[in-house]
Amino acid sequence: MTCTLRALLGATALSAIGGIAAAETLTIATVNNGDMIRMQGLTEDFTAKTGHEVEWVTLEENVLRQRVTTDISTKGGQFDIMTIGMYETPIWGAQDWLVPLDDLSAEYDVDDILPAMRGGLSVDGTLYAAPFYGESSMVMYRTDLMEAAGMEMPEAPTWDEIKAAAEAMTDKDNEIYGICLRGKAGWGENMAFLTAMSNSFGARWFDEDWNPQFDSEAWKTTLDFYLDLMNNYGPPGAANNGFNENLALFQQGKCGMWIDATVAASFVTNPNDSTVADQVGFALAPDTGKGPRGNWLWAWALAIPAGSQKVDAAKEFIEWATSKEYIELVAENEGWANVPPGARTSLYENPEYQKVPFAKMTLDSINSANPTQPTVDPVPYVGVQFAAIPEFAGFATQVGQEFSAALAGQQSADDALAKAQDLVNEEMEAAGYK
Repeated sequence: MTCTLRALLGATALSAIGGIAAAETLTIATVNNGDMIRMQGLTEDFTAKTGHEVEWVTLEENVLRQRVTTDISTKGGQFDIMTIGMYETPIWGAQDWLVPLDDLSAEYDVDDILPAMRGGLSVDGTLYAAPFYGESSMVMYRTDLMEAAGMEMPEAPTWDEIKAAAEAMTDKDNEIYGICLRGKAGWGENMAFLTAMSNSFGARWFDEDWNPQFDSEAWKTTLDFYLDLMNNYGPPGAANNGFNENLALFQQGKCGMWIDATVAASFVTNPNDSTVADQVGFALAPDTGKGPRGNWLWAWALAIPAGSQKVDAAKEFIEWATSKEYIELVAENEGWANVPPGARTSLYENPEYQKVPFAKMTLDSINSANPTQPTVDPVPYVGVQFAAIPEFAGFATQVGQEFSAALAGQQSADDALAKAQDLVNEEMEAAGYK
C-alpha cells in the first residue's frame, strides 16, 4: 500500500467518527516503555492526517499510575488521553470516569480486537479503553547458555526446571546471572510478577469470604522459592529492578533467563539494542502441575477521562494509535518484529507476522491466562496478577514494599508475609469487605 493511499484511508477512517475535529493540542500521559516511545516518534503521521498536535507526558510505570489516578479521581483535567490498563479500566468505566468508546468507526474494526483484551477493557460489553498492545508473560532465555550447560528448555517448563536452569547458567564471576525477575516494589511491578507466580503455586489473595491468605502455606512456598532463586542466581540490587532495569540487564547479556512481559520479546531480539539478539529462546511461564501457569494478562490501553473538552480529537488519536494501519506503519519503518503485539486477531493471521519467532508463544501465553478463574482454589475477584477491586492498588503496593524489603535482606520472608496479612486484613475491614 502506498503512503499516499494509506494516508487517504487513514483520514477516511478518522473522519468517520463524525467529522474531523478542529485542530487541537492533545496532552497524553504514557508509560516509558519501548513501544510507547516508538509511538511518539511516529506522531507526525497522526498530525499530518488530522492537524492535531500532541504533547507527551512520559513517566515511569509507578509514577504514571499515581499521576493518572490522582488526576482522574480529582477531576484535575491535566490529560486528554491516559495510558491505563486492565485493572483501572473496568473500575473507572463503571464509575463513569471514562468516555465510552462505543462509536468508533467501522473501518477501525472493534471486532478485530482479541477477545481477552476487549473483555478486560469493557464494562457490560462497552469498551472504555482501546489496547495499544496486549501482553502476557513468558520465559525469555539464552539459548547459548542453555546449550553450554547441556540443558534444553521445555516449551512448558516447571518452576523446578527453571531453578535447575538458573543454577546451571549462573556465572557470577563473569556477571552472568541465571535469572532476572522483578523486585521493585509496586502493585504493577513486583506484585504483578509474584501474584501471577503465586497462582501457579496454589496461592490466592483472598478466600471466598475476602479473608487475606498470606498466612497460607502456598504463599510461604511462593515467597521462599522466589527469594531462593533471586538470592542464589539473581543479580545484585534486584530489589530495585523492574521491567526496564531487567530489560537492560538481559540486553547486556547478564541474564540467563528473564520471566516477564511478552512485549519484551521484540526488544531482546533487536540487534540494534541487544547484544544477545540472535541467542534468545522463548517458553511458557512455569507451573507446578496444579493448573495455572505463572503468567499474567495485561493491556496498556488508551482512554479518555470523562469531562474532557477534546473528546473528538482524542478519539481520532486513539483510532490512529490502535489501528491496523498503525501496525502497518510500524512494520514499514521498524519491521514486523517490532509492531505492537497482542491486541488484534488480524495480526496473528498475517503471514508476515507469523514468521516472527515469538509470535506464537505470545499468543499462546495470552490465551492461557484466565482472569475469571486465575487460581487453583475459588476466589471472589477477577484478575490474574491483581484483584479487580478499587482498594487493591493501595494495599498491594504496601505488600510489594514488604516483599521487596525481604529481597533486599531487610527482613525475613515470614516477617514480610505476617505484615502483609495484617495490613491487608486491616484495609479490607476498613473498606467493609468483612
